[in-house]
Amino acid sequence: MRPRHLRRRGALAVAATTLAVLCAGQSLGAPQAAAAPATAVPAPASPASEVHAAEDLAARAIAGALSDPVWNTRVRRAALASDEVAVTALADGTLRSTLAAADRRIAAAKGLDAGVGPLLRLRLGDPSMRGALTAGTPPWVAAATSDDGPVTAYDSEGRIHTLDAREAPAHPVYVVDLDGSRALAAGLDVLNEELARRGVRSTAPTARRTPLRDASATAAAAGFWTTRVAAVSLSDDQEPWIKGDAEIYTLVTGFGHDGKVRVDPVDMPYLDSDGVVYRPQQILVNWSSYKYDLADAVMMEDDGGTNYRDLAKAIAAVLLTVTDQGAYIPLVNAVLDAVPDDWWTDDPDYVDSWYTLARTDNGTRHGARGNGWMTLEPYFVQEL
Repeated sequence: MRPRHLRRRGALAVAATTLAVLCAGQSLGAPQAAAAPATAVPAPASPASEVHAAEDLAARAIAGALSDPVWNTRVRRAALASDEVAVTALADGTLRSTLAAADRRIAAAKGLDAGVGPLLRLRLGDPSMRGALTAGTPPWVAAATSDDGPVTAYDSEGRIHTLDAREAPAHPVYVVDLDGSRALAAGLDVLNEELARRGVRSTAPTARRTPLRDASATAAAAGFWTTRVAAVSLSDDQEPWIKGDAEIYTLVTGFGHDGKVRVDPVDMPYLDSDGVVYRPQQILVNWSSYKYDLADAVMMEDDGGTNYRDLAKAIAAVLLTVTDQGAYIPLVNAVLDAVPDDWWTDDPDYVDSWYTLARTDNGTRHGARGNGWMTLEPYFVQEL
């Protein structure tokens, strides 16, 4: 669900376009010719729909190939031996070409460089299915959905089976998904590059050697202060069985030393599951990059359909209009408002946000949305 404070835009634009079309079809004082039937121009596919279409195509191709006993056995052994199978490399012949084409389509939809490598992965939908698969029950194949609707699975004969997204079936199901860690890491690289190219990120942060007031012992030491995540946990949102682990990242925002807004994406690859307390000791904010001792954090989840170049473009378009007024301005709302309206279905998910994180924060901070908490601590990084 889209956060309530985010307003939907475009009504005026639609009205203006409609008026222009009506006026264009008429000329004052001229005879009216019969209007040609209007041809609907289909809207461009969203990144999420493009990714899911490619995954669905791969799922149908894999299911059809399961009629080959050799391929069937190869996939079953791999799925039982590993949590994730690099299915494109496992295939050969026509199937491999089909999956490679799907990989390229997915990379393009996500705005990733062609050299990112194969992204498609195959996994068993739920551990409870291992017994039936081991016993030889013919598996079905489904694409990981990007919403909570019914799941479409295919068998080797091309038949369709509709499954409940909330309750794992007893029948074994292979799920075609993405290598989320690889896709997110590559996506954040793209996000960094695009933001820098558009002038959002500071190009060369200057190390700040000013110590915290209660840490005078480090006054003479060269280095910089950071905020470190000692512990973090997200609430249980009952993700469907068809979805894999969460792919979480956080956009840290503030004002750089040049007075311009900057965004620093932080990958959190360990945050796989809700309801688990993780203790990563990960640096979240490098205060040497910021003008003020305050910053904001917006935590997001990539469910597969994020186009990182489009995300960078949207964020930059809004944040470049925010100017330094000589005092810190919270930026969470600006970041969330920058995300296009049609992205707030499932991809990317808004997880939570933290307003005005301070360099002196030392303790647990709950997110504004109430969906997560982080225990933060100051951490001085000393130069060698």
